[in-house]
Amino acid sequence: MELRDIVKRVILSEKGSKLSALNQYFLEVDPKATKPEIRKAVETVFGVHVLKVRTANMKGGLRTIRGTRRQVTESTWKRAIVTVKAGERIETL
Repeated sequence: MELRDIVKRVILSEKGSKLSALNQYFLEVDPKATKPEIRKAVETVFGVHVLKVRTANMKGGLRTIRGTRRQVTESTWKRAIVTVKAGERIETL
C-alpha cells in the first residue's frame, strides 16, 4: 500500500476544529491501514511530527433522502485522530 493512498482526506467538522486547537486532526484513512502506517503516511504527506494516533471504525448506516422515501446505506469507513507536535499544523485547504 502506498503512503499517499492511506490518507484519503482531512475531515472538517465542528469537533475537528475544536481539536485543532489541541494539535489534533481528524483524517479519513484506508480501512486496512494500521497505526504505524498512518503515522508514517501523515509524516510523509504533511511534513509534521506525529506524537499519537487513535483510530475508530465508523459504521455506515441508513440515511433517508429528503423529499423521497428512499433509504441509502452509507459505507463503513475508518477515522484517525492524529496528534502532532506543538507548533506544527496540517494544512486543510
